[in-house]
Amino acid sequence: MTERRAPDLADTLPCHEGLEAHVLSLIAPAVASMGYEIVRVRLSGKDRPTLQIMAERADGAPVSLDDCEAISHTVSAILDVEDPIKSTYTLEVSSPGIDRPLTRAKDWVRWAGHVARIELAVPLEGRKRFSGTVLGLEGGAAKLRLEDGGEVALPLERIRSARLVLTDALIEATRPGQPRN
Repeated sequence: MTERRAPDLADTLPCHEGLEAHVLSLIAPAVASMGYEIVRVRLSGKDRPTLQIMAERADGAPVSLDDCEAISHTVSAILDVEDPIKSTYTLEVSSPGIDRPLTRAKDWVRWAGHVARIELAVPLEGRKRFSGTVLGLEGGAAKLRLEDGGEVALPLERIRSARLVLTDALIEATRPGQPRN
């Protein structure tokens, strides 16, 4: 019989670097204890940066405005004490939406069968942009069936951005009440 274990917090976190990784490390335990998973932390803008926290419910239910407000209050309290961002910034908490970013290893398994667009930080075989059907995850690489029928394995550490493409199949799969992959 295979032993099943509860996912470790690290299994549910996106891979970030620098200040975004630091913010993630500060807020992730509290957000997880509230029943949410962080999909992305992004700091963008120059004059008055925006700190975007993208989160989803761990139980798979749709994220409500009340959920975003609860996360915002918790994150604000932590960041006010820890003060990792030295300038004035705007905090924005949102759900990932239907055409969500793929930021965690588990996203490549969960969204297998759906179309995604990927941009690499470092070219693979002379190419940085890929589009195709997500096939899953294998050995630290996202597997993709390209539009020409070929397959490619994209190392997760080389992915700059990845996002699902809005299709009828994706809309149907994300309707409330549909089973999660």
